[in-house]
Amino acid sequence: MRYFNPLQIFQAKQIFDQAEKLTQKYFRLNPEELKANRYDVKTLVELQKHEVTDRAFAHLCRYFIRKKEGPDRTREFPHYRVCLQDHRILDAVDRGKSFIKYEPLMLYIAVHELTHVIRFSHGHSNFDAPEAEKKHEEEKVNAFTQNILGSVPDRGVMMVMDCFNKRYDMNAIFQN
Repeated sequence: MRYFNPLQIFQAKQIFDQAEKLTQKYFRLNPEELKANRYDVKTLVELQKHEVTDRAFAHLCRYFIRKKEGPDRTREFPHYRVCLQDHRILDAVDRGKSFIKYEPLMLYIAVHELTHVIRFSHGHSNFDAPEAEKKHEEEKVNAFTQNILGSVPDRGVMMVMDCFNKRYDMNAIFQN
């Protein structure tokens, strides 16, 4: 397994901050609404075994957190974890050296995953939906991601979007 180096981890955090601003603006969320989307981002070295996959650049896990609201009352709320698959992302960058760069690919991944978090948190999509619904939701999220990133004047982002726009399976392109 390959892992992000310290610079790549730092860049990923900065990129997720940028993605937060882009998605907040696109979905017209105020700061409180944005904070209501409870999530964290973990890289491969921090993931539990069940959070690792070879089928995606990242995926979401949902956990439930209980908050005590009094002596006899607790409330449960969802918390999402964006599980970055360092090895898959680094393999894609290595294999696509001429046109896929780390930062633009990570921005696409970050916006995509944050869009899922927003849609699940606001009840626009069901995390536990049947597979057919999940496929349809994935198409919607890809379209949202394209729209959100359409305003980013970065050649590298445009190249990544072009790959997704042509409906290539990015994961399949960069497999051995």
